[in-house]
This record gives sequence, structure tokens and C-alpha cells, in this order.
Amino acid sequence: MDEVSLDSSSSENHPYTELTPDSVLEAVEALGYETDARVFALNSYENRVYQIGVFDQPSIIVKFYRPGGWTNEQIHEEHNFTRELVDLDIPVIPPLDFGDKGSLLQHGNFRFSVFEQFAGRPPELDNLDNLLVMGRFVGRLHAVGAMSNFKHRVELSIERLGVSSRAYLLENNFIPKDLVAAYESLSSDLVQKIEGIYKQHGEFNHIRIHGDCHTGNVLWRGDTPHFVDFDDTMNGPAIQDLWMMLSGDRNQRQAQLLELVEGYNEFHNFRASELQIIESLRTLRLMNYSAWLARRWEDPAFPLSFPWFNTERYWAEHILELREQLFALDEPILQLI
Repeated sequence: MDEVSLDSSSSENHPYTELTPDSVLEAVEALGYETDARVFALNSYENRVYQIGVFDQPSIIVKFYRPGGWTNEQIHEEHNFTRELVDLDIPVIPPLDFGDKGSLLQHGNFRFSVFEQFAGRPPELDNLDNLLVMGRFVGRLHAVGAMSNFKHRVELSIERLGVSSRAYLLENNFIPKDLVAAYESLSSDLVQKIEGIYKQHGEFNHIRIHGDCHTGNVLWRGDTPHFVDFDDTMNGPAIQDLWMMLSGDRNQRQAQLLELVEGYNEFHNFRASELQIIESLRTLRLMNYSAWLARRWEDPAFPLSFPWFNTERYWAEHILELREQLFALDEPILQLI
């Protein structure tokens, strides 16, 4: 568990220093909960998330949104999407609604939401039967997501994840001087190659997707996966919610893909053309992740939780990883055979 955010001595300037244990409890008790003063910080860095003990009922989860992050309109769209899914019996964990107050709440300078505590285990995706089940549930999610698009949430784009990420790192001098030339040239080549792949295969259909659908955001209970943390929900291609479930060598990933798509097609039509951009999406995710860490480096939780970031070794390994992706972009794509 990460309790960095509760240490107000770590930085006098960051907005989260105002989020003390007392203020967290005050926010919760203002909703009518009788807390037992237990506040446990959970592993969340973009936002601050706490498990709060409550008398005579299960603990609750409280998520305080990062100041200056998502707009109210974007958060409302996220919440509305999860409720839309729940109304159709799709297993997601939505924020609790407090009547006239709604689900996006305010305490002092912080916006927050409350969730039920939900216990489950990580999905075992080395089991092909589980991948078939995951495919079905992602297909159900996308069948709803395809009914309309977000108006305020972001789009999955090369510009946002690739171009903007490399520009931020270079303009803010995060790359060590002796590696700048290598990173600048390589990242430019990657963006150009990805743009070429997109142009070659035309426009990819964007629908409302989870956006960050990896195993850490899925809790398995009984025979059912439950999707959590829609903080990165966006308009994007369906394959974004599937490719992160693939792992291992090519033969393993090929077998896994077939199971996922078989389940997916029971509820929503999978577009095989999107297989062309799996490695492009992986590359953009790698580039964006480094830029995300850099953009948050003034938050005291980040240097303490990611001490390996922004070192010469990190950037050398990151460049090596990106160089491997340059070759991966030229490899034959997985097939639906």
C-alpha cells in the first residue's frame, strides 16, 4: 500500500498535501458514514484512492481526483458510461450515487467519488477458457460502447500518445544529453512509421472503450470478470481493450487471440483490420507511460514510488525497448485463422 500521499511533509507545494487523513474522513463523514478512523492508501498514483473503515458495514473505497486532471464533464461521462453498463447487467464497479449530490462529490478543493469495496482475484489469462470468457465480456462492453461516442473524453490518437509524449520529454530535458540524439531520432521514426500504418489501412472505427484493460483492472469472482477503474475510458479502436491480454511468444499470442475473438464475436463484431495496429498501440503506450511519469514528477508520490525513473539506466533501457518496437512494427501481424 502506498501511504505517501498522506505525508504532508513530503512537499509543501503539491495540491495533494492538503489531503490529510482528517480531511479524507471529513469528506466521507459528510455523506453520512460513521467511520472507524481507518484510512488505508491504496496503490493509485494518478488519483488518490483510500479504503475507509465504516462501522457496522463493509469498508468503502474513496477516490480523490487529481486537481487539474479530468474536467467535470469528462468525469460525468465516465460515470454515466459505467451506469449504462450496469443497467445492462454488464459487470463493472460504478461509483455510488448520492441522490441530489450525484456521484461526483466535492470536499474543499477536491472532487471525489465513492465505490463499494469489491473483492476478487486477478484473471488467470494463461487459461484459454478464461480468455474466451474475457472476450465475451469485452464484446458486451463494446456493444454498448458502440451505441454512441463520448463528447468530452479524449480520443486515442497518435498525436496525444506519441507526438505530444516525445515533445514533452525533449522540451523539458528529461532525456540525458548523451541519449537525446538517439531518442529524438528513434521516437520520430516510430511516430512516422505508425502514421504510415494508419494511413495504409484507413480510418479505424472509434467507440467508447475501457481504455486501460489490463489484468490489474479486472477482478474475477466466481466465473465472472468484473471491470474496474474506468479513469482512462475514451473513444478508441476496440483492439485497445484486447491486445493487453495477449502474452508469450507468437504461437501463444495467436492461440490467445483466437479465444478472445471467438468470445467477443458472440456479442459484437470484431474488425480484423484492427490487428494491423496492435504493435502501434503497444509502442504508443510505452511512449505515453514515460511521458506520464515525467509530467507527474513534481508529485512527491512519484519519486518515492518510481525511484528507477529518470535515471541514465532507465532511459537507455527505454530507448532499447523502443528500438525493439521499431522492428516489431514490421513483423507479420497475428491472424484470425
